[in-house]
Amino acid sequence: MKRAVCPGSFDPITYGHLDIIERASAHFDQVVVAVLENRTKASLFTVAERIEMIRKTTSKFSNVIVDSWSGLLVDYCKTNSVQAIVKGLRAVTDFDYELQMAQVNLQSGIETMFMATAPAHSFLSSSLVKELAHYGGDVSSMVPTNVNAALKAQVARK
Repeated sequence: MKRAVCPGSFDPITYGHLDIIERASAHFDQVVVAVLENRTKASLFTVAERIEMIRKTTSKFSNVIVDSWSGLLVDYCKTNSVQAIVKGLRAVTDFDYELQMAQVNLQSGIETMFMATAPAHSFLSSSLVKELAHYGGDVSSMVPTNVNAALKAQVARK
């Protein structure tokens, strides 16, 4: 079974993320969406909340599962029999950083595959979505309905 992982913080998941996940699911028997547990980074949503949002938005893909990880991604891949990491690239600036990580991961025997983000989503980032939502901007075209509702509720609490 060929397995790939789409890693990220997904705080929150956007249509850009979903585009990469959907396209990866067409090329692998199973795709794991792995949510990073990073205790040093302040997140808007807990890992459990992010996992639940992702599960709801990826439920239409029978070969996509959602998990979390902390530590080195290559260790997660080896432990879970994942052969490839799939990363979306929006711009050259993404490539500079991701190429270095891919080369380090390859030393551990894990391939990285890059997918160009669809032009309609090339400007999207979770940071942008959170910033817009914080100031009451409409992000409904950038995130799934359940994520938009969660963003509105989270902003209202703060």
